[in-house]
Amino acid sequence: MKSHIAAIGTAVPEHSLTQAQAADFMAVALAYDEAETRRLRALYRASGIQTRHSVLSDYTVEPGRFAFYGNEAGLEPFPAIDRRMEQYRLHAPALARRAIENCLAQLADFDKSRLTHLITVSCTGMYAPGIDIELIEQLDLPTHVQRTAINFMGCYAAFPALKAADYICRANPEAVVLVVCVELCSLHFQKHRTDDHLLANALFADGAAAVLVQGRPTAGSLRIESFYGDIMPVGKKDMAWHISNFGFEMTLSAYVPDLIEQGIGTLADNLLRNLPVEREDIGLFAIHPGGKRILEVIEKQLGLSATDNRHAYQVLRDHGNMSSPTVLFVLDALRRSLTATDQNRPILSFAFGPGLTLESMLLTVNFE
Repeated sequence: MKSHIAAIGTAVPEHSLTQAQAADFMAVALAYDEAETRRLRALYRASGIQTRHSVLSDYTVEPGRFAFYGNEAGLEPFPAIDRRMEQYRLHAPALARRAIENCLAQLADFDKSRLTHLITVSCTGMYAPGIDIELIEQLDLPTHVQRTAINFMGCYAAFPALKAADYICRANPEAVVLVVCVELCSLHFQKHRTDDHLLANALFADGAAAVLVQGRPTAGSLRIESFYGDIMPVGKKDMAWHISNFGFEMTLSAYVPDLIEQGIGTLADNLLRNLPVEREDIGLFAIHPGGKRILEVIEKQLGLSATDNRHAYQVLRDHGNMSSPTVLFVLDALRRSLTATDQNRPILSFAFGPGLTLESMLLTVNFE
């Protein structure tokens, strides 16, 4: 018995900012001089990102008109963790709800009372009662739906959520599982001048994605075949996520792409080892765009072209790295491009995060 992804819905906040706007905001916040600002703008231009989205309006307004950050020099008073969590509680459920509504709207006359499980995923905020209960109330979901929260796992967290949904549906073919990932990364801007923080500030953004997983196949669904995950402890310090007094602080080393380059071939081989699929049989890819260089080193190691990876580049260009929902945005873009002629074609998907964690998944296109 295999489980199937029947629908995917996505959502981003209303405030859209260009990379040029983001760089200008950061230059002001960090009190950069002219030469430092030029280097910062070059970093942002090289990111492969054109636009990102935030629940905050501050990134798109003139200094002195901020609603979240302080309007004194250095964004003082700089928001503490409680202020950031207030914004998370205000915005995260609404964004998650939009992604869910976009997901369920794809299924004609879907009866929400069929939902048996709700899996919520986030690493950018937490509170209790949490998003799961708010979504049950706002969407009028069954109050007895079984809830699971997957928190603080980072960019790869959609994979553990899909694994859980897959296990549930394999155990109970009548199960219908709703997975929703929501991240508000822009709440956690840090004004440190370290390379790690400059890189993180250049990449991360806000977004949400919802996936419906069930035992029954539908036309246009994606059959889940297998997962394989591993960690590279040597990269434990190169990607991390810690709670500080002024938000969640990201450690993101420039060495992460090198580590992924070292491990991606073995990861793919281990995923496919016991499956009737060879690497050369795969022509469809949904890869988490953790950054432009990550996509490039994967292409190098697996013999892919930028065209093979076009959906990842599109999501990176239009939305940046939204942490856990990002790979689902890529999978949604790929899924929308499929036709009946793609029947039974395999899809290879990857995501990466703290640990250094490497996750992989194989799917098959189903139009029957």
